[in-house]
Amino acid sequence: MKRAQRGGRTLVPILGQLRSYDRTWLRGDLIAGVTVAALIVPKNLGYAGIAGIPLQNGLYAAAAGAIAYGIFGTCRQISMGPSSGLAAVAASAVLAAGLTTPQDAASFVAGITLASGILFLLLAVLKMGWIAQFLSRAVVTGFLFGAAIDVVIGELPKLTGTKATGSNPIQELRSWIGTLGEVQPATVVVGAIALAVVFGLRAVAPRVPGALVLVVGGLVAAELFDLGARGVALVGEVPSGLPSLEIPNLTLMWDKVGIVAVAAVALSLIGFSQTAGDARAFSAKHRYRIDINQESTAQSLANTAAGVFQGMPVSTSLSASSLNDHSGAKTGLASLTSGATVLLTLIFLAPLFSNLPLPVLAALIIEAVIMGMMNVREMRRLARVQRFDFWIAVVAILGTLIFGVLAGVVIGIGLSLIWLVSVATHPEMPSLGRQPGTQVFRETEGHPGDELLPDVAVVRLDGGLFFATADALEDRLRDVIQSAPELTGVVLDCEGINFVDSQGAAKMAEIANLAGEAGVNLRLARLKPAVRAVLEKDGVIERLGADRIHGNIHRAVEAEQAAAQKRRDGEPD
Repeated sequence: MKRAQRGGRTLVPILGQLRSYDRTWLRGDLIAGVTVAALIVPKNLGYAGIAGIPLQNGLYAAAAGAIAYGIFGTCRQISMGPSSGLAAVAASAVLAAGLTTPQDAASFVAGITLASGILFLLLAVLKMGWIAQFLSRAVVTGFLFGAAIDVVIGELPKLTGTKATGSNPIQELRSWIGTLGEVQPATVVVGAIALAVVFGLRAVAPRVPGALVLVVGGLVAAELFDLGARGVALVGEVPSGLPSLEIPNLTLMWDKVGIVAVAAVALSLIGFSQTAGDARAFSAKHRYRIDINQESTAQSLANTAAGVFQGMPVSTSLSASSLNDHSGAKTGLASLTSGATVLLTLIFLAPLFSNLPLPVLAALIIEAVIMGMMNVREMRRLARVQRFDFWIAVVAILGTLIFGVLAGVVIGIGLSLIWLVSVATHPEMPSLGRQPGTQVFRETEGHPGDELLPDVAVVRLDGGLFFATADALEDRLRDVIQSAPELTGVVLDCEGINFVDSQGAAKMAEIANLAGEAGVNLRLARLKPAVRAVLEKDGVIERLGADRIHGNIHRAVEAEQAAAQKRRDGEPD
């Protein structure tokens, strides 16, 4: 019975949190939940606008995601809901599918959300949460930056009351520039004021919820100045009421199955990488454990719920989660409170948003993507720390702008895999020199004064010895042997070799034969037990001789110099 209870608390973490609930936490959880709802309601209207679906659908997703994660998530401070990055992916999927009606777009977005939920569940069952690591941070930074530019360009016509066309952001921008002679003055004024308000508040009063202020101000201005009659477009009807349970159009999903698959993978990789990182940060701060595989389950159920309730993709929001934390959230009850508050908003307040001016919504979206997706600080850090990563991010940006957001994700995944293969197949193999007056051997690069021995070369392999690196090691040692005819021995420092496969073991035997044919002894130093066990099974240790396996580099060098002296003296090794 106790085992079942423990299993239940693991599958439904909120039960464990409530069993040990401290009543003094209640006030903080409730305040945090309502405060976060006030932040996310206006933002989720914007995220729905990015995805090109009815605005209320963004609130459906916010409520479903918050409630599902509050029940099944293991991080107590995370706020789950739509995000600008996921909305951009959803919008690109709609565009790639060639859908033009709001009904088809909404059903398709709900469908890819459901598909991503199923994929998250698969990752949880197979315990493959680690797969999110295959999308490098540089690629994610570049992709989000490019997607933000795409979204901003797409919102510009709403700020001027004009139309723009094009198959990619560059063409859209060119088209929009061509329409500047037809702008609607009232729309431009409203858009400019909205941008000034939302960015000005962030600059001078960052604690003020700028999105909420902007939405309320836009609704008041629309009523006071009758903006609709002055030619300013409004968002249109936003019905009140709760979402109904509805399965997305399966025929449409099947007809666009390729796009659905790519979008689901993109949403899963981006969503999980965001949530996993934030969950680890908050759990470390508050000193409790999270379960990464349970996080996959929670994201699966949150996206599944959002999908079947006509919503859009959800993941963590760092800004909302940080507000949740600062407002006193102690358990998942805060997330449940946020979800319930959004539902009350849908019931009682949703129709108020019908009069929201489109340029105000555009300003809200632009602020969200610029501040949430354009990470200039990270781009500068990449340029300063590792130029290769910076150029990877730049390529991801260009790929997104030229080929579209969804294609940009595919390009990003491809870049990540290419980078991974490149690193794995080109391990560092530095030469080591001896620090003067010591027995310490270290890399010669950065220590030009260290002693390079004329008769013994020391090389270290930093990485596994397997099918992808075996030939590289052979080429490196061949160059060392052929470039120094006076060598009597080569010491391979194996400290960095943490695993070896059958091909790597076979290659080690071939390298030993190569060295022997050149009249050079191969010696291994600092060999890990697991690696030695594999080499022993393949007969490599026997081929080398146990006397050529050494505990450290100094002993290996001394042994080789002593053996060379014996050979010169005509004595056997």
